[in-house]
Order: sequence, then C-alpha cells, then structure tokens
Amino acid sequence: MHQHESNARTAPAATVVGVGPVSPEELLAVARHGGGVRLGDDAVAAIERGRAVVEELAAAPTPAYGISTGFGALATRHIPTELRAQLQRSLVRSHAAGSGPEVETEVTRGLMLLRLSTLATGHTGIRLETAQLLADLLTHRITPVVHEHGSLGCSGDLAPLSHCALALMGEGPVRDAAGALVPAADALAAAGLHPVELAAKEGLALINGTDGMLAMLLMAIADLRVLLRTADVAAAMSVEGQLGTDRVFAAELQALRPHPGQAASAANLVRLLEGSAVVASHRGPECHRVQDAYSLRCSPQVHGAARDTLAHCDLVASRELASAVDNPVVLAADDGQDGRVESNGNFHGAPVAYVLDFLAIVAADVASISERRTDRFLDKARNHGLPPFLAHDPGVDSGLMIAQYTQAAIVSEMKRLAAPASVDSIPSSAMQEDHVSMGWAAARKLRRAVDGLSRVVAIEVLTAARALDLRAPLAPAPATAAVVALLREAGVEGPGPDRHLSPEIETTVGLVASGAVLSAVEHQIGALA
Repeated sequence: MHQHESNARTAPAATVVGVGPVSPEELLAVARHGGGVRLGDDAVAAIERGRAVVEELAAAPTPAYGISTGFGALATRHIPTELRAQLQRSLVRSHAAGSGPEVETEVTRGLMLLRLSTLATGHTGIRLETAQLLADLLTHRITPVVHEHGSLGCSGDLAPLSHCALALMGEGPVRDAAGALVPAADALAAAGLHPVELAAKEGLALINGTDGMLAMLLMAIADLRVLLRTADVAAAMSVEGQLGTDRVFAAELQALRPHPGQAASAANLVRLLEGSAVVASHRGPECHRVQDAYSLRCSPQVHGAARDTLAHCDLVASRELASAVDNPVVLAADDGQDGRVESNGNFHGAPVAYVLDFLAIVAADVASISERRTDRFLDKARNHGLPPFLAHDPGVDSGLMIAQYTQAAIVSEMKRLAAPASVDSIPSSAMQEDHVSMGWAAARKLRRAVDGLSRVVAIEVLTAARALDLRAPLAPAPATAAVVALLREAGVEGPGPDRHLSPEIETTVGLVASGAVLSAVEHQIGALA
C-alpha cells in the first residue's frame, strides 16, 4: 500500500482550525504533507464556552453521563469527584486496546486533525489546554502508534482515537518527526510539551468520533479523482492500440443517456484520441469492424458511473466534515438556558461506512474493465495484428503474459474487498452497543483497493504503451504519445526481448499513483474532466 508520508522540507503553512469544518485540501496538507495547525480565535472562545458548561454540570449533584458517571453499559454508576481524574485515565487506557500492524502516519495524522476540528466547535466540553496539546502534536509531527484492528466504527473509532489520547497523557509509543519509535513522554519532553491530566468529560471528547474512517475516505476520494482520470487515459491508449473507434464517444451519443460522469469520461476519450494517426488509419470504408468489445466501447459508461458514485461520496464526506461528532454533546445556550449536555447517536459511522463500501465497489469494477482491456492486447486472435503477448520472439519470449496475471490476481482480490463491511454488525458493551457500522474496516479495505486500482491501471498503461510502439510507423495521438514518452524517460523500455519486468511495473505504478501520467497528458492537451 502506498504511503504519502510527511515531509518537513515541503511542509505547507499551518492550517487554522476554527469552529467551521476543515477542507479536504487542509486535511491532505496536514495528514500527507506534514503541515502544522493552530487553533483559531473563534475556536478558543467556543472551547472555553463549552468547557464552562461541563464544569458546571460536574459540580452539580445530579449525575451527568460521561461527566460524573461511568461509560457504555456502566453508565448507571455515579462517580465521586475524587475518582473522576482516574475515570478519564481508565477510559483512555482501557480503550487503547488496538492490535495488529501500525497504520500509516497519514491516517493517524488525519484522524487527529479531524478530532481537533470537532473539539474546536465547542460542542465537546474539552479544556483548551488539552485541545492545544493535540494541535501541538500535529505541528511537532509527533504521531501516536495506532493499530489496524480495534474499531467497530461505533461509538466512532474508539480504539484508534484512544491510542492518540493516550499520547496526550504522556503514555504509549509514538513516532517522532524523524519516524523513530519512542515513548510519548520522551517525545513530548523533547518538543518542550507537557502531558495533560484529563478532567471530567475529556476522555469521551477525545475518542467519540468517526475521524479515522472520515480521514481515510477523504484521502481515497483525492486518490480516486486522479485514478479515474488516469483510467480514461489508459482506456484511450487501449482503444487506440487495439484499432478501436472513437466514434462511440461522440457527445450526441452520450446525451441520449445524460449521466454527467459518463459525459465527462467520453469527452476525455475524444480529446485524448484527437490527432491519432493510428485511429485515422482505419476510419475509411475499408474497415469492416462493426463494434468494439464492451471493455473498449463501454469505458465511459463504467468510468462515468464511478465518477458519479465518487461525487455522492464526496457530498457525504463534506457533510461529515461539517459535523461535530461526540457523545454526550454540549449544546449552545437555548431558550434562555445556560447550555446543556445531551446524549445522542451521532457517533454511529453508517453514513461514512456506506460510501467507503461504495468506493470499494467502484474501484473493483474500474480495475476489472481495465484488466479486460489489457488482456485483449495479449491475445493474437483479438489484438488485430500484434504479436502474441506483445512478445519480441513469441515462444522464446513471453512478453507481457505474466503482467496480466498480476493484474488478474489484484482484480480478484479487489472483488473480495468490494464485499461490504457496513452490512456486518457484532454487538458489544454488554449489548448496550448492539448495532455497529464497521466503518473503520470499510476504510481499511478501501485503502487496499485504491492501491490495487493504481497497480491495475499502471499495467494497462505499460501494456498499451508497448502496443502503440508496435503500431509504428503510425503515430499515436499527442496525448497518448506523451504517456509513452514519460514511461520511456523513466526507464520503462519499449518492445524487445524479455527482461526483468517487475521493476518496470513498479516504476509505472509510481507514475500512475503520483499523478505523473495524468500530468503528462494534461500538459499536452489541458485539464481532463
């Protein structure tokens, strides 16, 4: 799985976290690129107002959930004042129960930023010093160790967020700015920071959120925006290399079925193939091919449906970014009251979990059609005059035969990853938490699916580039020629005797995942839709 780790030398300016939502771009700047953060003045004021409400309730004789009571199924026990600091420590320590491999730095930084964004609304009752320390950890690039397993996505991402809260207490392992694994207390001291002793309500405020799954959703959306446009590039290269027609992508045909994503993808294909001598070579009346295979002809329908699904997922993500997810939640003054704290169910991850699963389906299907386009290049009966497997000396050489095997293996895994996590639920907390979202699991498998899609599309690009070279002296379109040139400049060689193929595949994967393939095209013909 690709990791877009922080880089201090290119770290962007600090993101100001106020009472409003952070933007997806700010999330990427902090999570992926190591940007620092600071609390806005509006957030400082809101946090202090919310804290005043909590402290008033903490001093009252009437029990208030999460402030002067236990948690979950233990909420009926009233906790005396002298035990409340211990209550918060116990909550965080017991909930920091993750297991398995460490998740990527960008995921942990993303969930920390989104938790800070909710704290900044003033609806959680956190103390200012605690919120400030969370901001300081991000700025100093101190990253708590969060594990793969532990979250049911309800009440939010409890275990992952608890591992982050543990670091605020000066406990547990963290990664410092250099990536070294060190105790939290040592990392804080080295940065001139001091751990906090959590006060009433703060433990819940730090761990009751959908922040991990939302961070992974936002990063997947950003990656898929690049990959879906790159899939159009790959499809154009395949249509061209397999002597397919561009007439099926005409705007008037797409208008008969007015899905916006389909229209955008088809328009991209028309532009990508413009000026191709390969396409022009078989446009005349002597061409007897009636229709191209579905994997070529229906590329805009599949890629377009993926785009429209992505647009829906982006809408859900924007709503979640604008949410203050916590339980209980501090409400602003209402009907002349001084504010109140109310229990709620907003921590349930279903809205986010569903769209994470939708995107895993999208990634699998776009990968599936990409693999089918690739396979057609390798079959002498279907590739219209190209050598079997695009091999230099078929029989002696195997060409790209096994590259397609790699694609097929990844696509098969992606189909399994497309099975939804959000339809599963295992009750917990003595049946108090009897329906959960599994959103964290949906997000984890989506990351693997996005990585798989980048690899599958890369192999199609590599294969199509070799095929276009084999069509010489016919020249490809300027856009697709730019991709071939990019690969050759990066050390991905053209047709020739068999050689060690894996390094060339990995190089191409890097060019696809980084957006370099898309950039090469857009430098030539302008931005794709």
